[in-house]
Amino acid sequence: MVLTPRGLRLGGRVYPCTIGKGGLSQNKREGDGATPVGSHRVVGILYRPDRITAPAPWATPIGPRDLWSDASGRPDYNHQVRAPYPHSHEALRRADPLYDLVIVTDWNWPDAVAGAGSAIFMHRWRRPGYPTEGCVALRPDHLARIAARISIGTRLIIPQLR
Repeated sequence: MVLTPRGLRLGGRVYPCTIGKGGLSQNKREGDGATPVGSHRVVGILYRPDRITAPAPWATPIGPRDLWSDASGRPDYNHQVRAPYPHSHEALRRADPLYDLVIVTDWNWPDAVAGAGSAIFMHRWRRPGYPTEGCVALRPDHLARIAARISIGTRLIIPQLR
């Protein structure tokens, strides 16, 4: 998969997508809203089993206590954690549908550098053109199509676009 000015290219198709409100960055920092430039590997798929069917046989269901740590400096920074979790985190099980299907990348994972950014996912967009906090977001049907075609280790290439 390659991010292009027209969208995310995979298998001869280009899927419209949005990126972080901070644009692209070669120096990603926690909270900057930027999408990190580089070659990132897919390390997992998470999904809401109460809302959608498993998009791939290797996808992992999101439970009510599942969170993602954005507590920079903690040993579990940029890892999935479970509630109760007293440190800064993001809920994976959301009221809105943004995280009904999440493709997890290896940005700053598994050995996270404090402050280098967390939770760089591919997920559903809010609407066309609406930026993310650093993730790559797509139309729900496109995201599902992509999830069904990829595997662990598939690369998400984000070049420094001009």
